Amino acid sequence: MGRKRSSPMNVFSEWVKKQSMRMKICLGAMVALLALVALKLTIHDHNHFFIGSEIIHALGIFVLIYKLKTKKTCSGLSLKTQELTALFLAVRLFCSTIMEGDIHTVLDLTTLVSTLWVIYMIRFKLKSTYIKELDNLPLYYVVVPCAILAIPIHPFTPHFLITRIFWAFGLYLEAVSVLPQLRLMQNAKMIEPFTAHYVFALGVSRFLACAHWIIKIYETRGRYLYLIGSGYIWFSAAFLSEIVQTFILADFCYYYIKSFIQGQLIMRMPV
Repeated sequence: MGRKRSSPMNVFSEWVKKQSMRMKICLGAMVALLALVALKLTIHDHNHFFIGSEIIHALGIFVLIYKLKTKKTCSGLSLKTQELTALFLAVRLFCSTIMEGDIHTVLDLTTLVSTLWVIYMIRFKLKSTYIKELDNLPLYYVVVPCAILAIPIHPFTPHFLITRIFWAFGLYLEAVSVLPQLRLMQNAKMIEPFTAHYVFALGVSRFLACAHWIIKIYETRGRYLYLIGSGYIWFSAAFLSEIVQTFILADFCYYYIKSFIQGQLIMRMPV
């Protein structure tokens, strides 16, 4: 019998693996740039970026719900990330109801209810499968800095001051809410498929939101960062938050795609 032929995806994966770190970074940047160009050419209403981002986030939560219902285990899931997610969604829902009251409000409500269900399952129904020892990132490391930063740096709008501070707090908290999940996965060294799908969905979600900012800044030649008189720092901080969250998830997404190309069901995180 002849030798088994490798698929083009496996050949490409092996080629990428042999490249230097500089080349891998260049390839990643090129893929991201091509994706941005494709989004700019195909999506003309930039509000669709945020709608798409919120829908993909909700789909990621539904993947977790499917796992909890079918596998009857929450092993590999960070309860703290789910609690942070519920917190920033609740804050954003409160602010959205007052400041917007549109499709974003409906999507946030749907995602919040789903997240609360996941928290209930982890805390009560599937408590015995929750690995608390690996979910060891203190929440105050994440919440307190976001709250402190939101007090001086928040949007300048006609709404009540507390609403504007809450909006900024929710945005900052969203940017770092995935850190406990990433910490748990680093501690566990391995990630089962449904958790990996969920985190990858978060990565795609944040890329779409970040793409909105980058395209807007490009089209306005930077003026988009300075649309509101006294809100100069706020727009820069909001954009930086999206960048931070995208880069936090970029490393995981790289290993996710690598494992997918190689046909691995279980991801191994680098030490």
